[in-house]
Amino acid sequence: MKRVRGTPESSARMARIRQKGTKIETDVAIILRELGHRYRKNVKQLPGSPDFANRARRWAIFVNGCFWHHHENCKKATIPKSNREFWVAKFRDNRRRDARSVASLRKAGFRVIVLWECQRSRIRVRLRKVLEASRVDP
Repeated sequence: MKRVRGTPESSARMARIRQKGTKIETDVAIILRELGHRYRKNVKQLPGSPDFANRARRWAIFVNGCFWHHHENCKKATIPKSNREFWVAKFRDNRRRDARSVASLRKAGFRVIVLWECQRSRIRVRLRKVLEASRVDP
């Protein structure tokens, strides 16, 4: 995949996009603590380095940005007009990598939750539903 340099303005705009410590990641961390769940962040020992994971309880959470992971049917999942071929290939590769990571984790017995930035208002409900449903306390 050949990369063509964009304009300095577009490069500066892309550089401002955070990869870690985003608002939605902070929200997820707060909700997990409120629900009483312990976790590790960015667990590199697991496939895909989930944003949050608890290996003992066998769950992993990915917090995906709609643009970078190209969330289907989402208004934030746009394709830049310049260098379109590069971006289409990048988004395709990102989605394939994400799918492999989720499949590997599920094969290893993990419950996997994928949260999208556009679904911020529904995070608490989704986490409670998935994590609390199978929680077994001593």
